[in-house]
Amino acid sequence: MLIIFGGLPGTGKTTLSKQLAKQLKAVYLRIDTVEQAFKKFSGFAEKRVGPEGYMISYAIALDNLKLGLSVVADSVNPIAITRNAWRKVAMDANTPFIEIELVCSNAKAHQRRIETRKADIPGHRLPNWIDVLNRDYEPWLSKSMTLDTSEYSIEESVELIMDFIRSKI
Repeated sequence: MLIIFGGLPGTGKTTLSKQLAKQLKAVYLRIDTVEQAFKKFSGFAEKRVGPEGYMISYAIALDNLKLGLSVVADSVNPIAITRNAWRKVAMDANTPFIEIELVCSNAKAHQRRIETRKADIPGHRLPNWIDVLNRDYEPWLSKSMTLDTSEYSIEESVELIMDFIRSKI
């Protein structure tokens, strides 16, 4: 199974997707990690990574899905093109997928998360609140589940997602 996360920075994607990958014993793919490695080792440290991080991650996900492993994909996943590509990966692997959009409806809580979090990838520049507010993010019409992380603890959120996954398999 491919579990596709998406949502603006600071909504809890990395926290929840890591916990979910642990519980499922699934492969964990984080676009931020792939993009930062690409910058570090390609000589493009000062440039913004375009679609390369996603494209590399699609290929890694497909390889692992074909091995019969579940994959948790952690990314902002902001536009229809990236969402469609993740779905295509699942279809190419002949495996089911679930799309989970995380939101934080409490603007003050969301801003506090953005302003207080620390980068856990060396050299990774986290967005500030203005960056998040100005981020292009298209409505996600095909999502399987939306979870408002301002309403639940991390543990409750993971359990809600696990319950949803169990209901689909």
